[in-house]
Amino acid sequence: MTEYEKYKVVVSDRAVKMLGTHIRFIAQVHKEAATAKKKQITAALHSLSHMPQRFPYFEETYIPSNKYHKMFIEKWYLVLYQIQDKTVYIEYILDCRKDYNWLIH
Repeated sequence: MTEYEKYKVVVSDRAVKMLGTHIRFIAQVHKEAATAKKKQITAALHSLSHMPQRFPYFEETYIPSNKYHKMFIEKWYLVLYQIQDKTVYIEYILDCRKDYNWLIH
């Protein structure tokens, strides 16, 4: 098995707040489901410490090319992040069921 370089993963305050909003919403209906979802999302975010380039770039008209990588978690969550040197900066954790036109304008 090949050993890959490890990247530091930094989650922005904005992304932490976005994740908290999603988890609190789920917890209103089912606390155990919210706990499980948080663990699942957190594990996916930490997986970016290995080969974060494996996910494609986020391409939208109003977003500069090759600025963000995108990672989908299950079918509902979109994570946008940047890679600089050996650090992954997670900027957004979006619920794909919502309208995020504000992001691309």
